[in-house]
Amino acid sequence: MKDNIKILAIETSCDETAAAISKNGLNILSSVVSSQVDWHRKYGGVVPEIASRKHMEFINPVVEETLKEARLQLKEVDAIAATYGPGLVGSLLVGLTYAKALALALNKPFIGVNHIAGHIYANFISKQDIKTPVVCLTVSGGHTDLLYFKEYGEYEILGRTKDDAAGEAFDKIARYLGLGYPGGPIIEKKAKKGREDAIDFPRPFLDKPNYDFSFSGLKTAVINYIHNKKQKGEKLNINDIAASFQKAVIDILTIKTTKAALNKGVNSVILSGGVAANERFKEVLEEKLSEHDIPLYYPDLELCTDNAAMISTVAYYQYKKNEFAELDLNADPNLKL
Repeated sequence: MKDNIKILAIETSCDETAAAISKNGLNILSSVVSSQVDWHRKYGGVVPEIASRKHMEFINPVVEETLKEARLQLKEVDAIAATYGPGLVGSLLVGLTYAKALALALNKPFIGVNHIAGHIYANFISKQDIKTPVVCLTVSGGHTDLLYFKEYGEYEILGRTKDDAAGEAFDKIARYLGLGYPGGPIIEKKAKKGREDAIDFPRPFLDKPNYDFSFSGLKTAVINYIHNKKQKGEKLNINDIAASFQKAVIDILTIKTTKAALNKGVNSVILSGGVAANERFKEVLEEKLSEHDIPLYYPDLELCTDNAAMISTVAYYQYKKNEFAELDLNADPNLKL
C-alpha cells in the first residue's frame, strides 16, 4: 500500500454540510463545516426538507474550500468517502450521491462510513495514544450507545437507549421550555444558574442490571412537572428545571458508564457525540472515574459535533482493510454499529 493516503470525506447526516481531507487517517489537512442552525432554530428543530435543500446549496463550495485549505487538487486524493447512515435520509443522500459521483468521475475508490463510528474515532484524532481496552460512551441527538473495545476495530455493544437518546431529550425539553434549538448548549447555560437538587426527577433504568438507557420517562416527568406548575399558576424556575434535568441525565450516563468500565476492567473511557461537549457532564464523569484511576478522554470541542474529519479518519482504516463500497450503496437512516 502506498504511503501518505489522502482521503476526501463528506458528512451530511443531519444539518451540517461538512468536508475534510486527512492524510494517513489522523493528520487532518483541512476540515470545513457549514452549519444550518440559523435556518432551523425558528422551527425548534431540524426540518428534514430544509436540511436536504441546504446541503445541495452548500456542498460544492464546502468541498472547494476544503481542497483549497489542504492545497490539493481532486486528482491528488486517493479515495472518496461519505457518511451513509444513520441520519436523515434526504440529507444523507445529498452527500452520498455527491461523493459517489466524484469517485466515479475520478476513478477513485469509494468508502461508505457509519456516522456513529466517526464520532468514536474523533477521539483518536485528539489523543493518539489511548490505551485499550476501552469503554466508549456515544451520546448525541440520535444515539446513546455504550461500547467495549478490546482493540480498535473490535467492539462489543454493551447497551443502548431503548427510546429517546440523551441529546434528543435535551432538545425536546428545551423546546418545551421555549428556549430554542439546539437544546444541549441552552440547557447547559441555564443549568449553571440553577440548583441541581431543586427537583428530584427520575433516573430510569438505574435499577436494572444491564447497560441500556431510557430517557423517555425522564423527559415525560419534566414535561409533567412543567405542566402541573402552569396549571396551578405557579412561577417556573427555568434555571432550576434545567439544572435538575441535566443532573438526572448526567447521573444516568455516569453511573452506567462507570459500572461498565469497572466490570470490563478497562484502561480508559472515551466519550463521543455532541453531548460530549457538555462541560458539567465531563467534569462529573471524570471525577467519578478518577476514584478508580481510570482516565477519561474526549474529542476537542470542534470534533464533538458533526464534522467530516472524523469520517475521513474512519475511512482511512477501512481503506487499509480494502473495505470499499460499491457505487450502488444506498443511504441507511437507521444504520447501527
